[in-house]
Amino acid sequence: MRSQPNPRPLRQRLLWFVMLWLGGVGTVALISFALRLWIAPR
Repeated sequence: MRSQPNPRPLRQRLLWFVMLWLGGVGTVALISFALRLWIAPR
């Protein structure tokens, strides 16, 4: 019978989640900024 692997510490899991969330928010912000420059240039 296999033993259960030890889960990662809460701090490491939260840090990973925050990094993924910031990456997603940053990607959306960059895409929206690029679309803004393309659709309505000054």
